[in-house]
Amino acid sequence: MNYVHILRSVEKPERHYVGVTVDLRARLKKHNAGEVSHTSKYAPCGLKTYIAFSDEGQAFAFEKYLKSASGRAFAKKRL
Repeated sequence: MNYVHILRSVEKPERHYVGVTVDLRARLKKHNAGEVSHTSKYAPCGLKTYIAFSDEGQAFAFEKYLKSASGRAFAKKRL
């Protein structure tokens, strides 16, 4: 499975991160350990939501959509 996830900073809840991984728990641990440069200054992060995809291409396409303006609006309203 491929997971598209949205993380939210605990200390700055307006800060979000969207990514794809095959191991959601391990990826969250890396974010909270400060090993990911994009989230290290906003750690700790909590899992806001995730969506599982059996197709890797669909997972990356959905991640790309969530990073677009309309995708951010969708995530804010629906996720």
